[in-house]
Amino acid sequence: MELRQLRVFEALVAHRTVTGAAMALGLAPSSVSEQVRTLEHSLGTELFDRARRDITLTPAGERLLPWSRRLLDQADQARRDVVLTRTRLRLGVLEAVAATHLPAVLARLTERRPGLEISLRTDTARDVLLDGVAAGALEAALVLDSPGLLGALGFHLPPAPLDHHDLQPVPLALVAAPTHPLAHATTLTREHLRGQRLLVNTPGCSFHLAGEHLLGHDVHRVHTGGVTVTRACAEQGLGIALLPEFAVHDQLATGTLTRLPLDPPPPPLHLRLIWRTPHEPAPTLREFLHPTPA
Repeated sequence: MELRQLRVFEALVAHRTVTGAAMALGLAPSSVSEQVRTLEHSLGTELFDRARRDITLTPAGERLLPWSRRLLDQADQARRDVVLTRTRLRLGVLEAVAATHLPAVLARLTERRPGLEISLRTDTARDVLLDGVAAGALEAALVLDSPGLLGALGFHLPPAPLDHHDLQPVPLALVAAPTHPLAHATTLTREHLRGQRLLVNTPGCSFHLAGEHLLGHDVHRVHTGGVTVTRACAEQGLGIALLPEFAVHDQLATGTLTRLPLDPPPPPLHLRLIWRTPHEPAPTLREFLHPTPA
């Protein structure tokens, strides 16, 4: 039983005629018939009911069909893995984490698969990246999400089967200027924040969504812009801000911003790799990106 025979078998099932299968495979009709007969001979049973005018599987053919699909899928995966050095990976990246987290991901990929050709697409809109994965324009995308189910952060998912793998946590910090009335508090709860001005980006922003989960309707939201603008406004005392720690690390160190001691503290987001199932992008990509055990 050879893979080429299984491909002919599947083509004949799909196209329902020898001529149709031959055209799809680029073979002569006689070659299709010969491959099927050889496959039947090797199995010792007929796969098609030749007493009927249309292409109809025998019970043996019905049993072979799922096995054929499984064997061909495994063969294709093995082939892709072997020739991965010539594979191109189209990777979408959320702009908010492109500069801070993407270089380490790329370094890990190129270290483990030096010949992998990577094509990058960055975008501020998560929906654009997810739609690209769903449509097959991207093999995978790196976005921010809450731990747990895909889309737990509260964003819309395209109508396509998607899977994910969490690469690392992205801690958040609730910050304000040192002159802010809450800056010197020893502990804060949501009740203490009621009515405060929370500086935010657009509603679809990951940090805006994280603020919705964390603070609900207890705060008054003021739309400022992206992370850089929001941080600058917080430094000027215009309100509090929920931002990724990597974006405020230097400001916290120099004292132009202070961390508000919220209890419980903001839970981290996760840097999440998303791809369309059942085909994982660039076989075992998940394993390439996962840190090597010490």
